[in-house]
Amino acid sequence: MSHDEASEAQDAPEARTAALNPHTAVSNRPTEAAPIEEASQPPSDGDAGDVIEAGGEVEAEAPRGREAAAEELWTPPEMPLPDIAVASFGEPPPVAETVHGPDDRVQITNTAAYPWRVHASLAIVARDNSRWIGTGWFIGPHTLVTAGHVVYIKGSGVPGRDGWVKSIDVMPGRNGSTLPFGSVRSVSFRSVLGWTRDGSEFFDYGAIIIPTQLGNTVGWFGYGVYSDADLRAATVNISGYPGDKPPGTQWYDSHGVAAVDSRKVFYDIDTMGGQSGSAVYRIVGGKRIGVAVHAYGGATTNSGTRISTPVYNNLTAWKA
Repeated sequence: MSHDEASEAQDAPEARTAALNPHTAVSNRPTEAAPIEEASQPPSDGDAGDVIEAGGEVEAEAPRGREAAAEELWTPPEMPLPDIAVASFGEPPPVAETVHGPDDRVQITNTAAYPWRVHASLAIVARDNSRWIGTGWFIGPHTLVTAGHVVYIKGSGVPGRDGWVKSIDVMPGRNGSTLPFGSVRSVSFRSVLGWTRDGSEFFDYGAIIIPTQLGNTVGWFGYGVYSDADLRAATVNISGYPGDKPPGTQWYDSHGVAAVDSRKVFYDIDTMGGQSGSAVYRIVGGKRIGVAVHAYGGATTNSGTRISTPVYNNLTAWKA
């Protein structure tokens, strides 16, 4: 996949004058607070939200008509929408690169239960009003992590399309046409110069800030920085909303980590377009901890942007 240069007309003014550090955070809302500098911390804990635990199983408790209620419901289209990655990278080759051998993905049907409701189906409207799909995951009451190319389109070649997307409808725990927690629309996004300026796959991460506290209802995952040795020995999990399955259905797979480098994590987990932005997470002490943000397919392994110390610090600032 190639990353072409695109207009920076949508970048915030401070981003254009910022230091050349590719992890420098940028926002489509320049008046909002910028991320803070801080030292790396231990893994951020996940939270199950408002749940009732019984017999070791977690049952969903319905939203109670409070602030977390959907501001407006999104009506799923009759026809599938394209994967947001196509907007930046173009159509994939005819052979699906991201399912290796037999398709091991399993459909999740109890999407209203934790942890599945932490994963959100995304309906994305680009600057040119084209519509796309992606996946995001909650890390706090009003913040979801996703891929950088979900919130900022880079190198599409289509006039008026590149730059910050216009809006994203967030649908936690979506199951086809069923939206157990409704839908909330966001127009506030985050990423870093390494993606918005450089289009580098090594910095392909971002965030969605929603105007409600819906995360208090659905819960969220933690995230952490781990050593190469820890990650190579880990089993990681991905659940999201692939475009090759029935629209709006959630699918899960897991496998051991195949390889790591300083900025990416590689794994032989079956995914497909539409799952860009999914959590790559491990389970530590019963808690689900994100270690990467899924973003790319490959002939033998798929990969995600590794949560390194600079990524951790930006996520922490974005969820504040």
